[in-house]
Amino acid sequence: MSRTTVATIHLGALRHNLARIKAMAAPAKVMAVVKADAYGHGLERVARALDAEAECFAVAALGDGLRLRAAGHRQRIVVLSGPDQPGDIAEMQRLGLDAAIHHEAQLTWLAEASARRGRLRAWLKVDSGMHRLGFAPERVPEVHARLVAMPGVDPGIGLLTHFAESEVFDGEVTRAQIARFNEVIRGLDGPRSLSNSAAVLGWPEARADWVRTGGLLYGLSVVDGKSGADFGFRPAMTLSTRLIAINRIGKGERIGYNGTWICPEDMPVGVAAIGYGDGYPRSAASGTPVLVGDARVPLIGRVSMDLVTLDLRTAPQAKVGDRVTLWGEGLPAEAVAPHACTISYDLTCGMTRRVLFVEDEG
Repeated sequence: MSRTTVATIHLGALRHNLARIKAMAAPAKVMAVVKADAYGHGLERVARALDAEAECFAVAALGDGLRLRAAGHRQRIVVLSGPDQPGDIAEMQRLGLDAAIHHEAQLTWLAEASARRGRLRAWLKVDSGMHRLGFAPERVPEVHARLVAMPGVDPGIGLLTHFAESEVFDGEVTRAQIARFNEVIRGLDGPRSLSNSAAVLGWPEARADWVRTGGLLYGLSVVDGKSGADFGFRPAMTLSTRLIAINRIGKGERIGYNGTWICPEDMPVGVAAIGYGDGYPRSAASGTPVLVGDARVPLIGRVSMDLVTLDLRTAPQAKVGDRVTLWGEGLPAEAVAPHACTISYDLTCGMTRRVLFVEDEG
């Protein structure tokens, strides 16, 4: 018998979220970010659900662009890391992909690229303060001119940057990054893209020509204390399993590996069929919220590979076979993530191959 751990992907929620992003960001266009296997929701599944509405997809690597083209998607596809080696450029030209250009080595490869397979559409990445990928501001005019002059590159160069803490809506870091980016690209032609999901919510002055939204597309937020639902978005994944045992454990007994949680009284302890072997975080501490049916109960003890244990004192009607929701509808991933010292994006990206994925039109 197969395990009962299921990730339900709500296709209607994906379409709702994209429509809301478009309405919020207008007149900017939207790059639907589907990197990391669409934040764990399934690359081809999400792209298929959004195909009629998405103007552009954004991915992390060439391989994802290839998968999308193989699945028949004809939209613009932006590869956010650009070419990783010289041979990638010809393949990107063949597939009609856009590439972010962020490093001197890529300029060398592009200078040697032929236009025989078509001109590569490039986005010049500006390091406005993230200090991860991108050209230093003082180099941007020179790099832009070099790209425009390359025969294998489309002269309509895009200009993009990435924010380090756009989820802090009143922060000086993002304000400084916006100013630095706008200053350095003054006088340069080409579409501009600054905003990630959090910036769409909190920095309207940064929406520019294109926004790049990942988390919001899946109904997720990284804004402290806020879920996607607080901004009108719906969770696109519900992770669930079943109760497989309920045991009566005596006062003073220890629960799970190393006995990290002690029963304060005689009490019912539920066992649910999920663990870090499914992608549920081992770092989730006692007190992490879980739904048993409609009742919110705390996780107790350590998460093991296949099982978690639950305090059922506030769910006296619980019975073996009841549905257990780890996050999703009724329990935002944003409410779970802090208990595992992480963010909601990390939770949905972490599903393993033994989780059964099912699709729901809701």
